[in-house]
Amino acid sequence: MINKNSLAAVIAAYKQNFPTHWENEKYKWEAVQHFQDHWDINASDFLEMFTKATDKTNNLLAPLNNYPRRMIQMFAEADEEATRAMFINLYDESKNFVERVEKFQSDAAAMRVKYDQGTWKQHFQTLNSISTYLWLRYPDKYYIYKYSECRDVAKVLDSAFIPKKGSSSSNLTGGFHLYNEICEQLKKDEELVQMLQSVLTDRCYPDKALKTLTMDMGFYISRFYTKKSTEDHGEWFPTDYNPNITTEEWLALLADGSVFKTNSLKIMKRIKDYGGMATCKQLSVKYGNSPNFYNTGSFTLAKRVAEMTGCPLMTSHNDNAKWWPILYVGKHVDKDMAGNYIWKLRDELSKALDQFDLSEIPLYEEKAQTKISQGSDNQGYWWLNANPNIWSFSNIGIGETQRYTLYNENGNKRRIFQNFLDAKAGDLIIGYESYPVKKVVALAKVIEESDGENLYFEKTEGLATPIDYATLKNCPELEKMEYFQNPQGSLFKLTKEEYDFIEDMIREENPVARKEPIEAYSKDQFLKEVYMTEERYETLISLLKHKQNLILQGAPGVGKTFAAKRLAYAMMGLKDNSRIAFIQFHQNYSYEDFMMGYKPKEEGFQLQYGIFYKFCQKAANMPDQPFFFIIDEINRGNMSKIFGELLMLIEKDYRGTKATLAYNGMPFTVPKNLYMIGMMNTADRSLAVIDYALRRRFSFFEIEPGFHSAGFQSYQSALDQDTFNILIERIKELNQEIAADSSLGPGFRIGHSYFCGQAECTDEWLKEVVEYDILPMLHEYWFDEPDKLQRWENILRGVFNDER
Repeated sequence: MINKNSLAAVIAAYKQNFPTHWENEKYKWEAVQHFQDHWDINASDFLEMFTKATDKTNNLLAPLNNYPRRMIQMFAEADEEATRAMFINLYDESKNFVERVEKFQSDAAAMRVKYDQGTWKQHFQTLNSISTYLWLRYPDKYYIYKYSECRDVAKVLDSAFIPKKGSSSSNLTGGFHLYNEICEQLKKDEELVQMLQSVLTDRCYPDKALKTLTMDMGFYISRFYTKKSTEDHGEWFPTDYNPNITTEEWLALLADGSVFKTNSLKIMKRIKDYGGMATCKQLSVKYGNSPNFYNTGSFTLAKRVAEMTGCPLMTSHNDNAKWWPILYVGKHVDKDMAGNYIWKLRDELSKALDQFDLSEIPLYEEKAQTKISQGSDNQGYWWLNANPNIWSFSNIGIGETQRYTLYNENGNKRRIFQNFLDAKAGDLIIGYESYPVKKVVALAKVIEESDGENLYFEKTEGLATPIDYATLKNCPELEKMEYFQNPQGSLFKLTKEEYDFIEDMIREENPVARKEPIEAYSKDQFLKEVYMTEERYETLISLLKHKQNLILQGAPGVGKTFAAKRLAYAMMGLKDNSRIAFIQFHQNYSYEDFMMGYKPKEEGFQLQYGIFYKFCQKAANMPDQPFFFIIDEINRGNMSKIFGELLMLIEKDYRGTKATLAYNGMPFTVPKNLYMIGMMNTADRSLAVIDYALRRRFSFFEIEPGFHSAGFQSYQSALDQDTFNILIERIKELNQEIAADSSLGPGFRIGHSYFCGQAECTDEWLKEVVEYDILPMLHEYWFDEPDKLQRWENILRGVFNDER
């Protein structure tokens, strides 16, 4: 049960704010109606229909860092009918509600595993998104469930039910029951119902059952009614405090030099110039001075205002928190905004500033003052412009010393000549390539100051994901950057704030891996885990070192994937997963997925970099360390389609050779420290003859069943289980017959991995392996030889007979 008095207070507040609230939230009613008008489960093009039907859902199916709608679209692109079946089952009201939800999630997980292109880290089909699909389809029955909102609602209304983490099914059913209670109370409020009906248009769902209204009431409670959610979700606050200073009083204070000192007026002028609201970080980057200049300056100004006027102060346990509200209202910033907290001038103060003469107050700090802000160590920061028609950062190796002449080919000084003279050893550089690339592509540092002829620097990092010029140019924080004022030249000064801002953008797309303790790995560990003879291990290592491209082929269950990763560990001598990338090819895998290509983003298309491109850049940044790119099911992909011009570059003899990429016009090379390991199932009859391009560029190594290896025999001995021992002997005999079969051969033998990984061996587990792994495979092998199949069924099942 809920507290009806608490709900009545919420309803009263909701009705008071309804006119403005409705303008922001009416899209929910419009989204439902649009869905109802366009949903057709039997549409010939399910993807097109789904996309159209959910066009109006906005953030409901695409919240921050969560993309359930896009994942459904990708599922439909990969397997339209399987995706259609997911929704048919979800919308089948004759079936158990919880079972439908759980099946939708399990089907989504299976789809992600089956069709993952190396980028599907999650399927995003949470209770929130699934309940959204249900609400869209049956808006008179369901609500959108969101854990955080439901929890806030339950607490505000003193509900006996409060959702708990990890209790998915009970949370969903309990949440719906809670909202049903609220809905029954809303139906009794005739004024509220009339308010809703008066604003509903033809584009809105009628909402006769008030389910959407109830859901919106829950949203209102969580986002606006509770103080905590108000701060968390971006409303200006405080709402219950006002210093009661009029515009005329602010004008008098602005004219009083003992209150509004020169630095105070600088802060006011800069916030007004920025649009009346800004973070300290934004002001610092654009106008100069440190963020603390604006932070501390505002607090001290507010104190002087309070002393002069005797205005009321906001009650707060935090001493600082009672001062800033005199000047501003505030809120927490969005995740992609520089800074932590944004201030907006109070209306009366803003109007007073419009009438006050600030023309004598400098908008920007002098350069000398800005230089001080670069740091006590006098660190310098620079933007180095490369013309790719002449030279390119991509042609420079990590740690390689480069020189840049102070004079051009005509003997004339380069533009902003003083910058070349001011650069010092240790100064940091943003590496930019101009037209046609127009991207920040590298980081570098000055290693030796000018000798009168040249400036010397080295590249410290190539960016796996370069940063577009347009992205940087649109940032108001970089508006005064020297390069953006006049891009003619080569070396441009950056303030520390500008450099830090650009570096933050770089790190968002090119994060630095956290350094964690890494476990050592040896040949002995490989032989213990992989079940291979030492001689074959040495051959494997030699092939990979000399060819750099290796394919592990073999029957199912021989541990190809397991061996590939441990081969990389053995080569590194460490279990360093940060230097390993793993993907799986399939028939729809393309160059755009692998290297780069234009993909939809918002209203247009954006160049996206693929996993191989990024991994090559990562390897190039650590040229002294080996990196391993592992490709499962390599023979399922169209090699020419996936690799394009890389088919030449991956050859060992062409490692380090540069080719200009068509998509971005930048030179690219496959680094010499990158090794490629592919896996291929030799027992798959559905695959055509191996592409010759693949055959010529890779060495092929057969991974055999390891039943005779010392490692497996040690594992078998440790289990010490009679049934296991007998079954393994039968599998060895079976493999001999498979190898001798002219229609099969050694590549179809049963691998040892079916029988590995158990700390405790039971007859039940062994029976499952035989019945659900081995026998189905034999049915496929000998589908046209029923007598042979029957004989081996009897032999393998006979292992478990008590009279054996």
